[in-house]
Amino acid sequence: MTRDDRPDAGPEEALPMLRWLRLLVTALAVVMGVGVLVIAALLWLRLSQPLLPELPEQITLPAGAQPAAVTFARDWLVVVTQAGEVLLYDKQGRLREQVQP
Repeated sequence: MTRDDRPDAGPEEALPMLRWLRLLVTALAVVMGVGVLVIAALLWLRLSQPLLPELPEQITLPAGAQPAAVTFARDWLVVVTQAGEVLLYDKQGRLREQVQP
């Protein structure tokens, strides 16, 4: 069996493939590094926002009403009472609408 008949490639033929493999591994490492930085930046931007919207200084519930749930909307504060009544307040804390069950 001569040298040219062997199935394994010689060092001269393997060198370009190793360069290509090194380039691919380096590119993958760079892409993964950039991805980690992007994810960290998105988490930092998202978690730096306030958890709750700004609340009015004071909200006055109707007489005898007890809150059961509070929901924040973009321009509204929604309070659901124990009786199932829905109260809509604006950003200043004024009662705008009252929906009976």
